[in-house]
Amino acid sequence: MTISTCEQFRDVSVLITGATGFTGRVLTKKLAAAGAQIRAIARPTSQLGDLADLNVTWLKGEVFDPETVRRAADGVEYIFHIAAAYRQENATEEDYRRVHVYSTQLLAEVVKDQTKFKRFIHVSTVGVHGHIPGDDLADETYRFSPGDSYQRTKLEAEQWLTDFATRSGIPHTVIRPGAILGPGDERLLKIFKMVQNGFILMLGSGKGMYHLIHVEDLTDILLAAAVSDKARSQVFIAANDEPISIIGMGKVIAKTLQKKIRVIRLPIWPFFLAADLCKVICTPLGIQPPLYRRRVAFYTKDRKFNNTKLKQLLGYSFRYSNESGLAETARWYKQQGWLAGSAAKKQPLREIFYCKYITDGLVSSLSRYVEPAIGPASDFVGLSLL
Repeated sequence: MTISTCEQFRDVSVLITGATGFTGRVLTKKLAAAGAQIRAIARPTSQLGDLADLNVTWLKGEVFDPETVRRAADGVEYIFHIAAAYRQENATEEDYRRVHVYSTQLLAEVVKDQTKFKRFIHVSTVGVHGHIPGDDLADETYRFSPGDSYQRTKLEAEQWLTDFATRSGIPHTVIRPGAILGPGDERLLKIFKMVQNGFILMLGSGKGMYHLIHVEDLTDILLAAAVSDKARSQVFIAANDEPISIIGMGKVIAKTLQKKIRVIRLPIWPFFLAADLCKVICTPLGIQPPLYRRRVAFYTKDRKFNNTKLKQLLGYSFRYSNESGLAETARWYKQQGWLAGSAAKKQPLREIFYCKYITDGLVSSLSRYVEPAIGPASDFVGLSLL
């Protein structure tokens, strides 16, 4: 964040949703350092951690609760709406809609008549565009093709806000980030763990193109967009200059960790079959499946975008490249001991029993595909990399 941008938030009232999440934490710390008057909505179960010592007014409740939202948004000048529903196999479409759509509607309704309100920064996802085939680089006008409930409701929320803002005059900006990485991220950790264990797993024949953005760049973009007149009523794709393949990511990480890696390609259909079987067996028992179809589908999607609008209209210059962002994150994981294996989560005895039964069955079924490539299937499944 530049000094001039920083100064524009001193003593300014802002509301952050999703403040305890990965991106939200970084943004909250930056705004606190800038001297902003911060309000944040957090679920009663949210862990504040190092945010607890910051000058933040916490409103405990759900982001889709009308009274909580009314108290949080009343009189603020900026809203950074980052809250997102965590992807879980047993989550319903309505669960995602409450967090993504209803919350957006409630926030917009509160501030629509507030004369001092300056900008609604709405964080969506590049996932609204779905798989980008061939050599295409999608820009902000590219067709929509959301692939799951998370992406569908993110798209529904941003489209509703755009329409409502046009009619009501709310100043707003939509940001669609790529895959967010940086110290503290857990979503992409599985790739780093694979490299630490000496291989990169590829399911199917796809390239697995990914478009990254470092959390420091993303939060700077959110702040820059909030104070830019040119960003009003605009949509921006926030992603690095170049996409990168999963194998390409693995090579950068391997160089940083001084590891040699093998690229292992396996047929994808047995893993889809196993994921479907897990869902059928685990869901009625209230158990989180050890393997999800969406995690297998991770290997079938290409995400490739054009960030020209962001750089030209907003004038943003990226601080991190794919290489520097991946290298920094890898070093941080290593320093924190995250690559040595995560501690087992406590589970009820019944869940442990059933998951072991299911996993043992998967090991037997997948052995013929896995063992010739990377050794005993039990070792592979135990890594929980998918």
